[in-house]
Amino acid sequence: MTTTPPLSVEDTREFLRRYAPFNQMSDAAFALFIPRLRLAYFAKGSKILSPQEGAVSHLHIIQRGRVGSHPDNVQAEPDPTLGPGELFPVGALSAGGATTKIFQAVDDTFCYLLAHDDFIELRRESPPFERYCTQAITETLKQSLATLHGHYSQRAADEQTRTRTLGELVRHELVAISATTPIREALECMAKAKVRTIIALNGDGAPIGMFTLVDLLRRVVLPGLPLSAPLIEVMSSPIVTLPASATSYEAMHVMAERVVRQIVVVDGGRAIGAVNERDLFTLQRVSMRQVIEELHGAGSLQELERVADDIRRLTGNLLAQGVGAEPLTRTIASLNDALSRRAIELVLGQHDLQDTDWCWLALGSEGRGEQTFATDQDNALVFAVSDAAETDRRRSTLLAFAAEVNAALDTLGFPLCTGKVMASNPEFCLSIDEWKVKFLAWIREPTPQALLAANIVFDFRPLFGDMTLVDAMRHGVYGYAQENKIFLRLIVQNALEVEPPLGLIRAFATDDDPAHKGTIDLKERGTRLFVDAARVFALALGISDTGTATRLRMAGKRLGVQDRHVAATIDAFHFLQLLRLRQQDLAVNHGRANRIDPYALNEVEQRMLKEAFRQAKQLQRRLRESYQL
Repeated sequence: MTTTPPLSVEDTREFLRRYAPFNQMSDAAFALFIPRLRLAYFAKGSKILSPQEGAVSHLHIIQRGRVGSHPDNVQAEPDPTLGPGELFPVGALSAGGATTKIFQAVDDTFCYLLAHDDFIELRRESPPFERYCTQAITETLKQSLATLHGHYSQRAADEQTRTRTLGELVRHELVAISATTPIREALECMAKAKVRTIIALNGDGAPIGMFTLVDLLRRVVLPGLPLSAPLIEVMSSPIVTLPASATSYEAMHVMAERVVRQIVVVDGGRAIGAVNERDLFTLQRVSMRQVIEELHGAGSLQELERVADDIRRLTGNLLAQGVGAEPLTRTIASLNDALSRRAIELVLGQHDLQDTDWCWLALGSEGRGEQTFATDQDNALVFAVSDAAETDRRRSTLLAFAAEVNAALDTLGFPLCTGKVMASNPEFCLSIDEWKVKFLAWIREPTPQALLAANIVFDFRPLFGDMTLVDAMRHGVYGYAQENKIFLRLIVQNALEVEPPLGLIRAFATDDDPAHKGTIDLKERGTRLFVDAARVFALALGISDTGTATRLRMAGKRLGVQDRHVAATIDAFHFLQLLRLRQQDLAVNHGRANRIDPYALNEVEQRMLKEAFRQAKQLQRRLRESYQL
């Protein structure tokens, strides 16, 4: 490349005015940047820019010739050739990072060069130029999403508008009658309105039940109940309600969590209609309704295996449709919870545990409600005993039960934990008092092994059984932790042990080991940073919720952190989660479930990834300052 001063201001302006966005720019904008341009020559076949050169320093505006570009991958298809008046690389320059593509001169080519700082100033001073750059970045992001959607073109059908409220989704006027109405009158009302569902109201007009054609068959026709009987005797109750302002995503999560097919929509306490699974999902091959029906009807582990496959297909479709990381992981967790509960129920039928109060605990990512596509088992058992002499006998009975449950979950796609953090391990099948002793030992003597176990077990959540047993456990844990300053100091240090992978020379600090060279583990060096910090805040501040995002929100309020900073931190966590979900789904058979080559991302995704790691760094700084480390 050789650089020369540009042509005259007048000639340069006349040339640029032929092309967007310069044809909309003011004379003042031209007067600002044209004197700062330099004209560069690139011989045919020469490389103009590449990812290996690091951060881009100049905007290139083609004055004469042609420029070709293609991803830094010899097997990738080249992009369309750029010609006079076109700009590159806008995204990388805006992000302050390296380009993800190789730009090469197809012919002898001349380009105007505008330095990075001048480019930023021009964006600030010229609205047409700013709009052009913003649109260019948005288009890059759209192309990235289009690539992902294309991968699922045979798996995902019509995409439901994800931000629509339930009030917008109500398709029919509410058909509701008093719960004391005779069944015959209710059926006449349904026939007249041509609906399959009717809402039952109490004396105050509040919805208390729902009656469908399925209820008619199962609860009236087959039992031979007279049509003179009141509706309240055959309606489905209690019902699940959501406000009209709730989104379809929220309804999707509630349907998965409560295992229901319809939700009554209320406004100001009054029912305005109902939405069902068909209103929320238009998916090819598998639907939420299908999954829920299969979960209800599964009578064996073999049938549950088919349900597990359908859950994975359904969540893959939701990812392809653009569902965000938070609602997607919540849906995955809710469906997996329902699957696990059904598996526990099936195994429980083969064991006599009537004389024991017990609860199955979800730990780790499952305990946080943040499961991804690739997750193994982390679980435990807690049980109550009135006599210490009964502890070993009851543990022995529960261990046999837990071993079968763990094996069943393994067949359903949740691999056995290599660290044996499972309910079938006697170390994780304990009475309430034994759990308290273990927690206290971890806190009083926080060895590296204790801290590792604490990071998994302290995110416990009740899944099945006597949920009240967990309250006593949680109260003890938080009380011990808050009283022990040494323990808090050590878990803070543990949370600060891994630094965000931001490079000093290049944008990202990738791994150097031969097996994973050039990649970043998005779990160990990404989401873990947010999870560990949120856990520290939860233990130190007595926050009982186990979800990372909720912990960060609640900690932010208690520590007086501005809402916008908290929101930026949570957005960063969710972006990393979304990248993990996408990578896991695209790399099922490649053994790189959480690993990603950051330089294989487009400019916008690289910028977002860099910002996510910066937010992690700021979160760690806040953690360090809060506990004076």
